[in-house]
Amino acid sequence: MKLSEIRKEYTIKSLDFNDVSFDPLQQFRVWLDEAIDSEVPEVNAMCLSTLGLNGFPNARIVLLKELDHGFVFFTNYESEKGQEIAANPKASLTFFWPDLERQVRIMGEIEKVSAQESDAYFNSRPKGSQLGAWTSPQSQIIENREELNSRLESMEKRFSTEPISRPPHWGGYRLLPIRVEFWQGRPSRLHDRICYQKQAKGNWDIFRLAP
Repeated sequence: MKLSEIRKEYTIKSLDFNDVSFDPLQQFRVWLDEAIDSEVPEVNAMCLSTLGLNGFPNARIVLLKELDHGFVFFTNYESEKGQEIAANPKASLTFFWPDLERQVRIMGEIEKVSAQESDAYFNSRPKGSQLGAWTSPQSQIIENREELNSRLESMEKRFSTEPISRPPHWGGYRLLPIRVEFWQGRPSRLHDRICYQKQAKGNWDIFRLAP
């Protein structure tokens, strides 16, 4: 089949302006709960887009690990994404839940979470993931897989008799939203798009966008 012939008609749900919450984070929780209840695969997977140091947009999939007054994820601070965030702490997130024909786009500013929050999450991770945080020089060039395996063996020996502490170069970020768009697929590509824009005083403007 040609790519140009692949089509899907979206008919499952609609998004009414009068039914959404005045708070985009609350509205996101509603949609996230529905996605969880519907057993959407990788429900907390989100595309994180940052501005590369070369000036090009740079995107990758990360996992949402907490939702409070922002969207929290964890990574290596020395990774490519960490360097990009340090240089320009602004980014966007995109969630796509095809089973529900829904997409959420979020734009905002990024801050590091506290050391206590990073410690708490790191201590909840499986041992293998904890060792992985110490093992991988994320985004750096390595010779081969054997180099990574050798580093892992070294870390396993290092922490064989002591608790695995959080690496100083590893922790969490929180994206604080300034714009959030909820997209619901509709027939004939006339999709529903409800957008929230944060104002200077902290209030949210809500408006509908043309599909």
